[in-house]
Amino acid sequence: MSTTPHPALERADALYELRRYDEAKKVLGQRLAEVPEDADALVRLARCHLRTEGEADQALAAAEQALAFAPEHIGALIQRAHALQAVGGRFLETEDVLREVIRLAPEYWYGYALLGDWLYRIRVIRFVKANGGEVTREAMDSFLQESDQLALTAVRLAPEEVYPYEVRWLIAELAGDRARTAEMDRIILRLDPGHSDALARQTQAAAGAPGVKAAEAAALYADALAATPDSAPLRQGLDQASYRLLRGVRWIALLCLAFAAAMLDLWTKDGVVPRALPVSLGQRLWYFVPVAALWAVGALLRYRRLRTGVRYNLRSLVRRRRWPRIVLGQTAWAMLCAVVISQVPWSDRTVPRIVFWAGLVPTLATIWFDRKKTD
Repeated sequence: MSTTPHPALERADALYELRRYDEAKKVLGQRLAEVPEDADALVRLARCHLRTEGEADQALAAAEQALAFAPEHIGALIQRAHALQAVGGRFLETEDVLREVIRLAPEYWYGYALLGDWLYRIRVIRFVKANGGEVTREAMDSFLQESDQLALTAVRLAPEEVYPYEVRWLIAELAGDRARTAEMDRIILRLDPGHSDALARQTQAAAGAPGVKAAEAAALYADALAATPDSAPLRQGLDQASYRLLRGVRWIALLCLAFAAAMLDLWTKDGVVPRALPVSLGQRLWYFVPVAALWAVGALLRYRRLRTGVRYNLRSLVRRRRWPRIVLGQTAWAMLCAVVISQVPWSDRTVPRIVFWAGLVPTLATIWFDRKKTD
C-alpha cells in the first residue's frame, strides 16, 4: 500500500468519511477504469460496498480481486474477512483470513482485535456442528479465554486504541465478570470520554445504585447526554428517571386527599364523636395552608432545583408519552376530589366518602404496576 494515496483515492476517502458511499464508489470506479490493477482502490471499493445494504457480495468480489493483484495486501485481507462475515454462510472462513493478517503483520493490532472479537463465535459454531446441542460452560470459558488472549495482544500493541478494550468488555460480559467489564468501561471512557455505549453503561450503573433518588438519577443521565446527545439508552434512562419524578407528585395529591378526609372526620374510631358538620369557613380555608406547603416543598421547590435539561425533558415527556399524561391526570383528579371534600359545606358524610374513594381508587389501581411505563 502506497504511503501517498492517489488524489482520486483521497477524494474517495473524504466522501467515505461523509458517508456518501455512492459518490465514493463512482470516484473509485473512474480510477479503476484507468488502472484496473489498483489494489488500494479495490480495497476502498470493497469498504464502500460493505457500508451499502445488500452489497456484501460485491464487497467480497472487490476484496478478492485486490488480493489477486496483491496477495499480501493487509487491507484487502481485512476487507475480505468483513465481507465473508457479511455474506452469510462463510463466517468460519474468516479465521484463516485473519490468521494470515497476523502472520503477515504481527505488529498490526487490528488483526488480533478483530480475530479476538470473532474467534469465540467461530469456536461455538464449530462446536455445535461437531457435537450438537448446547455449548458446555467449560468449552465456552475456553473459547472466551482464547479470544481474550488475542484482545490482550492487541492492547499491548496499541494501548491507546479503544476497539481492543471493547472486545475485552464483551468477552468479560459473556463470562459474567462484572469487575472486568467495569474496568474496561473506565479505560474506554478515559480514552474516549464520549463513547456512547460505555458512558450509557456507567451512567445506568450509577443511576441504578441503591439509594439513588429520581432527581439524582435524572441529573446523571442529563450530564451523560451532554457528552453523547444521540445515545438512545441514555435518553431512555432519562425518560425513566423523569417518569419517576412525575410519579412522585401523585403521592402529594393522595396526601392532600387524606388531609381533606381527616378534616371532615370521614372515618373515626368506635366511641369517638366526629366533629360537627358543616365545617366552618375558616377551617375550610385553612386546609389550603398545609396543602400549599406540601406542593411548594414537594413539587415546586424540587422542580426548580432540577437541571435545566431535566426540566425540559419532563415537559417533553408529557408531550411525547401517554403514561406521564395519565399520571398528571390522576394527580389532578385526586386534587379535585380533595378540594370538593374540603371546600363544600357538607352536612352529611356519605357523599364526601364516595368522593374520597373516587379520588383514591383510580390512582391506587395503577400506582403499583406502572413503575416503568413511559409509553
